[in-house]
Amino acid sequence: MHDLWYKSSVIYCVDVETFQDSDGDGVGDFRGLTTRLDYLARLGITCVWLLPFYPTPNRDNGYDVLDYYGVDPRLGSLGDFVEFTRQARERGMRIIIDLVVNHTSDQHPWFQAARSDPSSRFREFYVWAEERPPDHAEGVVFPGVQETTWSYDDAAGLFYHHRFYKHQPDLNIASPAVREEICKAMGFWLALGVDGFRVDAAPFLIELPHGGEEERQQYAYLEELRQFLSWRRGDAIMLAEANVEMGVITQYFGDDDRMHMLFNFYVNQHLFLALARGQAEPIARALAQLPPLPPTGQWAEFIRNHDELDLGRLSDEERDEVFRAFAPEEHMQLYQRGIRRRLAPMLGGDQRRLKLAYSLMLTLPGTPVFWYGEEIGMGEDLSLPERNSVRTPMPWSDEANGGFSDAPPDKLVRAVADGDDLGFRQVNVRAQRHDPGSLLRWLEHAIHARQEIPEFGRGTWRVLETDSPAALAICYAWREGVVIALHNLSPDAAEVIVDLGQGDNRHLIDLLDNGRRETVSGTRHRLELEGYGCRWLRLGGQGRVEEGASPAG
Repeated sequence: MHDLWYKSSVIYCVDVETFQDSDGDGVGDFRGLTTRLDYLARLGITCVWLLPFYPTPNRDNGYDVLDYYGVDPRLGSLGDFVEFTRQARERGMRIIIDLVVNHTSDQHPWFQAARSDPSSRFREFYVWAEERPPDHAEGVVFPGVQETTWSYDDAAGLFYHHRFYKHQPDLNIASPAVREEICKAMGFWLALGVDGFRVDAAPFLIELPHGGEEERQQYAYLEELRQFLSWRRGDAIMLAEANVEMGVITQYFGDDDRMHMLFNFYVNQHLFLALARGQAEPIARALAQLPPLPPTGQWAEFIRNHDELDLGRLSDEERDEVFRAFAPEEHMQLYQRGIRRRLAPMLGGDQRRLKLAYSLMLTLPGTPVFWYGEEIGMGEDLSLPERNSVRTPMPWSDEANGGFSDAPPDKLVRAVADGDDLGFRQVNVRAQRHDPGSLLRWLEHAIHARQEIPEFGRGTWRVLETDSPAALAICYAWREGVVIALHNLSPDAAEVIVDLGQGDNRHLIDLLDNGRRETVSGTRHRLELEGYGCRWLRLGGQGRVEEGASPAG
């Protein structure tokens, strides 16, 4: 078995067009991103996830794809992409890219051929109906913005299915020809050096156009993708976006023959409920609901991403509780289910709470995934429509356009977030690089420390009992190592009694605080935590080798 590299990774999600502009046209590009690889390496990133960079009309942040075998000319060329992957590899970083094959753009040559010629082989690439189905208003992904999942096409004289926007017709995954094209696209990018794919909208990708026996067989398509990937490249992975009910999560992992990783939406939503309440119980409750994973399976843990913070797995009362805490105004909410804000504004820029949240993400069971700019507590722009509020350019300095681009401000792909305490003039990489107490410097230290603690990504885990409702304690064991992640979700300092089990001559080594060591006496041990404090502790015994005790960074 290969080394399951993704279980020890720290993933960083980048939108190429908003990260760094190299040629002054106002749009980020691969050459600009390549110049920032040293920054990512210093941060401790080991895997870069690229949002869609394919040719596109760009009506949905690149998720409306025109060509699966190219690079959007605004972002560079295939040569620029290959040079980026080479430079990343030299720094020890892997690359995963978005696989957006639930739908295409309505401008894609396949759809144009399908709609204009009934005898075209591409007609079967999409899902058609002579009459609009009676349930056409059900299952819309963007309520309040999208009204139907079936729209009429004049050229075809038929209705076509689209789970997302009208300009994104769904591909017919039941067609063998479509499946062949998807594998060809995957093989193309694997040959150019990518290490895997983030599978966009996985539940809708495997949704077949008819019910009955086909519907029961839909998950088998994930096995087909896994087999192709494994034959082409044994250590490549698939990370699925599947915000589904807990009862069907295991279908996406299968018998260790489907997806390698899934985003942990369920824990993510309960984490925000815990932050709103200042209590650990929602996280502990969510963790208790997680199914056991197969040997190669892994959770991807995150705080925020490029979409809204979806709270659909919470009860109505719980969701309203999170809204009141973090998005009390209607324009901060989206699609009747989520929040369209970045974390730092939600927490009022409170550095203690930001460090608490990211410490939680780094120590929850799985692999941490950062959204670009999170490491500096980047702000937002709520004047932008829908999800674009969290997709503003990366602020590198307090110079014009935040150092993102030399273009005139009116030429930028989007304006740099500005105008409040979290705008680019106050929150940027340069300022935090020179501030030893900044969030960036703290996260550099924490990420490097985590890389010396394999238990977090690979170990078996259990939630420990404590005597404080605000304290969350998770114990990890892998091989001979035992590590405890302890967090205080309350603003008040606390002394927490943790049940460490039986054993003599033991000690705890603080992995975030210069290897500070304290002796453990008895089964139940009292630990001090600052308000919103976090501690990563290695449990050692007599003669124990104290690897990981010396902090890096």
